[in-house]
Amino acid sequence: MIYGIGTDICDVRRIRASVERHGERFAKKILSDGEMKTFSERSLRWPDRGVSYLATRFSAKEAFSKAIGMGMRMPMTWRSCEIAKEASGKPCIVLHGALKEWFDARRLSAHVSVTDETDYAASFVVVEQQT
Repeated sequence: MIYGIGTDICDVRRIRASVERHGERFAKKILSDGEMKTFSERSLRWPDRGVSYLATRFSAKEAFSKAIGMGMRMPMTWRSCEIAKEASGKPCIVLHGALKEWFDARRLSAHVSVTDETDYAASFVVVEQQT
């Protein structure tokens, strides 16, 4: 049964401006440790790809927070929700700490899709509840 659906579109230019204004501090607020490693590696080789990566993660976390009906309030935090990828490359959501406990207690599972173009990143999340 569908528990919730969330979608988000993010202006990559806005994310770029935040990175230029606040540096890595902005990325560290949004990204988990694993995501931060990927962001840093991409940013070193291709700065625009680093910003696009950050924008897709920002968008996916916003979409997830909408799908669970919580927004950005506890236990939902930027860093407790990680957008990872399976071996096939398919994006997946990995949760940590109190958010994982809250999510698991409700027998929920999530599906995420992310995409980006030059100026925009978009995400779609479906959360299901096992009956």
